[in-house]
Amino acid sequence: MRRVVITGLGAVTPLGNDVGTFWNALVAGTSGANLITKFDTTHFKTKFACELKNFDPLIYIEKKELNRLDPAAVYAMASGTQAVEDSGIISSFNPDRVGVLWSSGIGGILTFEQEISAYAKGNGTPRFNPFFIPKMIPDISAGHISMKYGFRGPNFSPVAACASSTIAIADAFMYIKYGRIDACVAGGSEAAITEGGIGGFNAMKALSERNDDFATASRPFDATRDGFVMGEGGCGLVLEELEHALKRGAKIYCEIVGSGLTADAHHLTAPHPEGLGAYNVMKNAIEEAGLSVEEIDYVNVHGTSTPLGDIAELKAIKQLFGDAAYKMNISSTKSQTGHLLGAAGAIEAIACIKSVQEDIIPPTINFTTPDENIDQKLNLTLNTAQKRTVNTALSNTFGFGGHNASAVFKKYNG
Repeated sequence: MRRVVITGLGAVTPLGNDVGTFWNALVAGTSGANLITKFDTTHFKTKFACELKNFDPLIYIEKKELNRLDPAAVYAMASGTQAVEDSGIISSFNPDRVGVLWSSGIGGILTFEQEISAYAKGNGTPRFNPFFIPKMIPDISAGHISMKYGFRGPNFSPVAACASSTIAIADAFMYIKYGRIDACVAGGSEAAITEGGIGGFNAMKALSERNDDFATASRPFDATRDGFVMGEGGCGLVLEELEHALKRGAKIYCEIVGSGLTADAHHLTAPHPEGLGAYNVMKNAIEEAGLSVEEIDYVNVHGTSTPLGDIAELKAIKQLFGDAAYKMNISSTKSQTGHLLGAAGAIEAIACIKSVQEDIIPPTINFTTPDENIDQKLNLTLNTAQKRTVNTALSNTFGFGGHNASAVFKKYNG
């Protein structure tokens, strides 16, 4: 079976607009939350989010093209371009053997809101922008990246709410592993800090409403957590077959060795109370990797800071890992980045890959008050990064509808 390595990374995130800046801020325990600047939040229950800062799209996209792209696609083009250029695959591959699997949980929600709002204010005559549909649909980012570079392999967007981009990475891993392609740009982007995005998640009571202390509002595992903080951005990876990477002398960040996909089959939005789907998906990913639970050094959990989700996931970890659960590090980097929805899996995959590369565990910040329902003997990497040898890291992402996805990254040792 072919082995698959990571040879390129790209990121535009609430903590920085390149991988190095993002990683340094993550290790430092930086909060990406601030008051929303994109619209008037006077009448909204939640007035803060993790927005991008100082992001210049013109670095990646010509001005005349910018109006034809929703921000979700802009973030895809920025992070995808970074990943492709970082990998150096542009001149080294048969374009028919390179795929682009790029996901978004929602897609162009801003475009949808703007077009429907304009129509509702009109006289009933349907005067829609001809770019309305291609700006909005969630698969369009994969199309844009493939057109920019001429990559003609598999091209699509798996959509599974907040598990979407982990599934894109898992699919890319499988396509390369089984010989369908030699390399793939995989990742996700999301731009849901809009009136509809914030208002919709407010209506579900999924978002934190800690407006008086927004910088610490994302607080996974803390007894006072009250919901997640919306984030935005895009992150991309280049996955590549090992022998091709070695032949061209590519930089190798790490190896991807396992993935898993399961369903809770339980509830529209709530996790299985015992973490059944989470247990199964981690078990499947670790088994495919050919590892024992004792060999996992770090789990980057879904950890959204919702009251039910954090408890169910940690139950699953304790059940699967047993005594090994107390020896590894666990952290939720959503405490810093917020929740990037369909892009969450990609940004957290990069957190895992950098942990394996740098032997540092980024922290879960904003923890102050223990939750009596959470085992405090678990090493949740609270508030401060920890150094340790990280040979393997597991990334979890779960989505509304009961979708679960995991991926295992391993130090490349030849």
